[in-house]
Amino acid sequence: MAKPIGPICNLGCTYCYYLEKEKLFPKGGNFRMRPDVLESYIQQYCESQTSPEITFVWQGGEPTLLGAEYFRRVLGLETKYAGGRTVHNAVQTNGTTLDQEWCRFFRENHFLVGLSIDGPRSLHDSYRVDKGRKPTFDRVMRGLDLLKKHRVEFNTLTVVSASNVKHPLKVYDFLRETGSGYIQFIPLVERLPAVGGSNMAFAEPPEPGQPSLPVTRWSVNADLYGEFLIRIFDRWVRRDVGKTFVQMFDVSLGIWSGAGAGLCVFQENCGQALALEYNGDLFSCDHYVYPKYQLGNIMTGSLGDMACSDAQQKFGRSKSEDLPEFCRACDVRFACNGECPKHRFLKTPDGEDGLNYLCPAYKKFFRHADPFMKQMSSLLLSKRAPAEIMTLIARQRTALATGSS
Repeated sequence: MAKPIGPICNLGCTYCYYLEKEKLFPKGGNFRMRPDVLESYIQQYCESQTSPEITFVWQGGEPTLLGAEYFRRVLGLETKYAGGRTVHNAVQTNGTTLDQEWCRFFRENHFLVGLSIDGPRSLHDSYRVDKGRKPTFDRVMRGLDLLKKHRVEFNTLTVVSASNVKHPLKVYDFLRETGSGYIQFIPLVERLPAVGGSNMAFAEPPEPGQPSLPVTRWSVNADLYGEFLIRIFDRWVRRDVGKTFVQMFDVSLGIWSGAGAGLCVFQENCGQALALEYNGDLFSCDHYVYPKYQLGNIMTGSLGDMACSDAQQKFGRSKSEDLPEFCRACDVRFACNGECPKHRFLKTPDGEDGLNYLCPAYKKFFRHADPFMKQMSSLLLSKRAPAEIMTLIARQRTALATGSS
């Protein structure tokens, strides 16, 4: 993913791990990807792709602060270097800057818009505030209404925190009612840095042998996150399959049906989700934007070479190579694969480093979802729609009720 405005954002969300990345770059710099860096990126990215379709993902910070004219230049460069191939664009936004011009632009150019929203007003405004600590819900909803008015394709991204994790159905029903047909849940897990060890607000990704560090007060509780997923899943699997798409459930079905994980955190190895900063610096991952994980700069090196470098290959393989024996023997390892290495900072029951903080959540959810996923994958293999499971469940409930009476 590309960050053409780096960490610069008009909001000051309490839990944001990226705002402080500003400290990693020279003070007083212009956090705006220069025209030559932008062109080099688009050229190199297009040249490195072998498929007939190319997808660009634009994030931040808040990329819409660059203005629509900046992205018109992006489209021109994509046309110049794509060689006639189909190009898709996705942009992640907090929604507060959206206006008629932006939404017309997104619609006319077929952008997929990811909108960050954490639930209804009281839950969203718990942590998603502006620089003056003022709530942002009304501004986000205004942006969402404009997206719908202009028929822009959008999905929602909800950070699951200590606040909204206690209200799963309230969050889910709200998102459905807003018109979100594709819902992503991102569990919030951030640690406080070691005392005197860093000038950053959050700890760097863990390494073996490091001392235990506490999570922030807004980080999600693992057990509650498991319950959060289960409560929503139980409603979805009985009512909304094929109507509302929840990334976590779609990814799970892909795993159970043998198609593999469509999300990096559940793949056996990682390393394919690199992050490009505004100045051309390339990092191993969006959550690993620290000097030790920098692969180079696209203005002095090849994007393709860095993506395939020994350092990046080693980074990706370490996910499976460093998996604790406790996890290797787990009955849901095939689905979880130890999840994101960023969250592996606990010890296993036998004292080994590398247990994922969210382990209890995934054990709960995957074990609960297992019989339903088996039924849906069986339907798929029979060339039937997974949505038929709703009818099967209803029939089972009727049969049980009839039998009990």
